[in-house]
Amino acid sequence: MSSSTRSLISDADLRRGRNRLVYRLVLGALAAAFALAFIFPLYWMFSGALKSPQELVQPVPTLLPQEWRWSTFADAWERLQVGHFLANTAYYAFFGWLIQLLVDVAAAYALSKLRPVFGKVVLGAMLASLMLPAAALLVPSYLTVVDVPIVGLNLIDSPWALWLPGAANAFNIYVLKRFFDQIPDDLLEAASIDGAGRLRTLWNVILPLSLPVLAVISIFAIIGSWKDFLWPLLVLQDPQEQTISVALSRLSFTGQVPQNELYAALAMASIPMIVVFMIFQRRILNGLSAGAIKG
Repeated sequence: MSSSTRSLISDADLRRGRNRLVYRLVLGALAAAFALAFIFPLYWMFSGALKSPQELVQPVPTLLPQEWRWSTFADAWERLQVGHFLANTAYYAFFGWLIQLLVDVAAAYALSKLRPVFGKVVLGAMLASLMLPAAALLVPSYLTVVDVPIVGLNLIDSPWALWLPGAANAFNIYVLKRFFDQIPDDLLEAASIDGAGRLRTLWNVILPLSLPVLAVISIFAIIGSWKDFLWPLLVLQDPQEQTISVALSRLSFTGQVPQNELYAALAMASIPMIVVFMIFQRRILNGLSAGAIKG
């Protein structure tokens, strides 16, 4: 441990044999407790899919399945149309991420480097919107997508009802602006002397330097879109156009879906996000560290 590292226990105390042992035991116990708190719900979901419906409704739950039913996953895939709803969710998440990234990067670049006349007012208004609870914005957002101002379109059951309200994310714009602020203006002036315009400077100078924070923003956008439930429930009323979370919720209330198949569908719905996190976890941590240092 370096001398500059802050801790509840000093280096001198840690050098004593008994203190070091107690410190490691407490640290290990806390790490195990946190890991258990996060992993056990996943285990319960996957193990529930392998149990029989009769075992799931027993008064005393079993930790391990008495009968391992691997066929439940295939049955759930066919009967609940998991593939169709996963494709819907991936489609909404991908284009929602793309539109959000385009809008947020453009807004952050304008506020950070182009500095429009009322840029600080716009930034202040965006930060003020973060103070509002999400539930308070549901009604005005719904009324807006039902009758879009000026053009008068009804976006219910349209993917744009998901993409447009989430396009301008105030938190993402603020994070990107703070990162862009740390990029020296000398680089932009050098690019301008070489003949690069505003758009080319953004593409060739700003974005390559911002890959870590862009990765973080992207992961947050995709995960947020994938797990969103309330807003898709409101604006996607056609059963065939719903996301996996809304469709499984609707099917669970029909009373015709066995509980183990519902568990299996939930497990399959969570696998893509687990894979995304496992692939990009190093980039996420690097991006968070970079953002902390730059901020």
